[in-house]
Amino acid sequence: MIVLMVEDDKVLSSAISDYLALDNIDIDYAYNGESGLNLATRNQYDVILLDIMLPKLNGFSVCQTLRKRGISTPILMMTARDSLNDKLEGFCAGTDDYITKPFAMAELYARLNALIKRSKGQVASKLQIDDLTLDLDKHQAFRNNILLELSPLSWKLLLTLAQHSPSVVTKEELEQEVWGEETNANNLKVQIHKLRQSVDKPFDKPLIQAVPRVGFVLKGER
Repeated sequence: MIVLMVEDDKVLSSAISDYLALDNIDIDYAYNGESGLNLATRNQYDVILLDIMLPKLNGFSVCQTLRKRGISTPILMMTARDSLNDKLEGFCAGTDDYITKPFAMAELYARLNALIKRSKGQVASKLQIDDLTLDLDKHQAFRNNILLELSPLSWKLLLTLAQHSPSVVTKEELEQEVWGEETNANNLKVQIHKLRQSVDKPFDKPLIQAVPRVGFVLKGER
């Protein structure tokens, strides 16, 4: 089991880590909301432990953004905010469970396992950006219900942009996501051109936008 823990309290993080390590559970750490969102978007986790009161980006926003990106990893919010309104806001943002601090480690562990059991076989099937739909099961993309012809490389590039939409993805991030270490700037330039030919050229409005000297963003009007 691999868990992402997004918690700015390093003492609590260490205590949780020590407890879960007894069951050979691996943990990735993020100490602010932006880092947590980045890790959760780029990596596959069994569960995300998410605090609410985080630096840079609060837990509600992290959770909501992940769900909008089609990431269905189970999320367990853990926080000292124990009012009914806080809990309802968490569930509206897309969390799967909610535990209030202070909590017993045994309860946290039990909730983690319950989330994993419930989530088995449940995978987000579609991403929607404006009139563009990505079918994650079939690796197909549609605009206005028209099937787009995409190579495996174009699909991977489009998926990366879609998962981050409406945020900008830097050139370096795209290269790392799609090619790993074996790439060069010309590869990205050529592949973005090919992707635009399929995704944008046949239609009235472009969705793939260049951000000069930074990267690219997939963004619609709705």
